[in-house]
Amino acid sequence: MSSQEIKKYGVSDEEQLSYSENLFWWSLGITLLTVALFISARMGIYQEVLYKTHGKYPYEALYYTHLLPLPAFAFLYKNLYEHWLIAVNSTPLPLPSYLSFISIPSIVFYLLGNVLTQYLCISSVYYLTTECNSLTVTLVITLRKFVSLLFSIVYFQNEFTLYHWTGTALVFVGTVIFTQLVPSLMGMFGEKIGEKTKKEKKKTK
Repeated sequence: MSSQEIKKYGVSDEEQLSYSENLFWWSLGITLLTVALFISARMGIYQEVLYKTHGKYPYEALYYTHLLPLPAFAFLYKNLYEHWLIAVNSTPLPLPSYLSFISIPSIVFYLLGNVLTQYLCISSVYYLTTECNSLTVTLVITLRKFVSLLFSIVYFQNEFTLYHWTGTALVFVGTVIFTQLVPSLMGMFGEKIGEKTKKEKKKTK
């Protein structure tokens, strides 16, 4: 936005600064996501090499990849403690009358549910890395994220913009290309046509 446009539309210095800050954080977020994507792809290839060299031990890999980063959370102990107090002091879950003697904070319950589902998800991903190549694993994870996004849009009634449709089309086309669905369908269709022509030739003879 030029200085003339700022004067024309009456954009203040604070609004211009806010726009610049938003642009900076948006660019930083896109950069981090891009870097994380490349690192994740490289890690998938590295895992594939490790499994071929040292054998397939998905749960051991899962254990160490989650155990080794734990000491780093010591630097966030204050923040973790504050949020744990918030979770413990949250509104108790409404339980049936015969369970009225039990008081479960709602956030703690949701946290346990999140931990359980995350464990099921990540353990399945690590097991998948031992059975499929890294590209297949990346595709499956992308599809899982895509389904989660669609579910959140439907459940929370979020707006489905043109960008969402574009992403949907890209995911769908990428999946079709990767699974080689079109060539296989063409092959099946060609085989059926070939069988029909053979039958017709036999009838004519």
